[in-house]
Amino acid sequence: MGKKEYKYIETASTELCELRANARILMKEYEALDFGDEGGKRRILEQLFGKIGRNVPIDENFHCEYGKNIFIGNDVIIGPNCTFIDNEKILIGNCIMFAPNVQIYTAYHPVLPEERYIFERDADDPIYYRTCADPVEIKDGAWIGGGAIILPGVTIGKNSIIGAGSVVNRSIPDNCVAVGNPCRVIKTFDEIRRNNV
Repeated sequence: MGKKEYKYIETASTELCELRANARILMKEYEALDFGDEGGKRRILEQLFGKIGRNVPIDENFHCEYGKNIFIGNDVIIGPNCTFIDNEKILIGNCIMFAPNVQIYTAYHPVLPEERYIFERDADDPIYYRTCADPVEIKDGAWIGGGAIILPGVTIGKNSIIGAGSVVNRSIPDNCVAVGNPCRVIKTFDEIRRNNV
């Protein structure tokens, strides 16, 4: 087995630092708005995300890293206390529900310390580790249960349900129910339909 090739991200670059700061400002402004100020919320979300479709309510205490790497379709519900770490693209389709406390991570770090830690650096440089990232995709119709954690490089298939508290470390196919840590398919929709006849 060959050595893993990592795609490192310069998280301390001026561009990314500015994007991160802007996301923090926009999220604070969003939280400060009156509950019923739909127009104000929409304006902020359009500035924050790379794309946002129609009918996308986002509940309180939403957190993201940059925002601009998040692309959201139509009719998506994002519950309270969700965290989307978008060092890479997070692609969210249509008709998707995220229950409270869902976490999506695109960022990760190499396992070996010599690949992870930056030994030679300026004394003034606060970044002392290397960051990598892989995209995440949530396809149309998926439902993500409360407290689920979706790890880098994962795709959640069309219409699939991820059980509450699951840790999804590999892609999940279309039209199934998957649960657990690590998350695994426990039944397909065809099996459910056959058993309901």
